[in-house]
Amino acid sequence: MVKLKRMEEKVFITSENTVVFRCPSCQRTKTVDAATLDLTRRQRFRLKCPCGQVTTSVIEKRRRYRKETSFPGTYVHYVDGQPRGKGSLVVKDLSVNGMKLMIASGTFSPGDLLKVSFTLDDAHRSAVEKKVIVRSLSPPYVGTEFAPTETIDKALGFYLRF
Repeated sequence: MVKLKRMEEKVFITSENTVVFRCPSCQRTKTVDAATLDLTRRQRFRLKCPCGQVTTSVIEKRRRYRKETSFPGTYVHYVDGQPRGKGSLVVKDLSVNGMKLMIASGTFSPGDLLKVSFTLDDAHRSAVEKKVIVRSLSPPYVGTEFAPTETIDKALGFYLRF
C-alpha cells in the first residue's frame, strides 16, 4: 500500500463568491458556494479526492494571493510630504495590493507614506522601489498598501505569478 503525503493548501474566495478546491495530485476541482461556509474563523477542510490524495485546505479571506518573502531592504518615512526618518526592513510578503514589512524600530501611524526599496530574488535580481501607505501596525510588522500613484511593474507582476 502506497502512503500518500498530506498537503496543506490555501484556497481563495473568487469574485463569484465561490471557493475552488483543487487536488494537487490530479488537478481535479470542486467548487463550493462560499455563502454555505462559516468564514467567521479560520477553518481547515480535510478533503479526499477520488484519486486517493488527501489534502487539508485553509480558506484565505484575503482578496489577493500573498507571496511569502524575506527580502532585506530600506525605507524612507514621510509625514506631510517631508522625510522624517529612514532605516532597514525585511519584506515578509508581497501581493498586487501591497506588502507586509518587518521594521525593528520606527514610529508609524496609519496613513503615513513610506518609500520602500528592495531586490527580488528573480533571475534578474530586479530592483523594486515603491511608495506604500501604512494601513496596519502590529510591531514589528507594518501592513502596507501601494500608493494610488504606484503601478505593478513588469518584474514584480511576473514575480507574483510564479
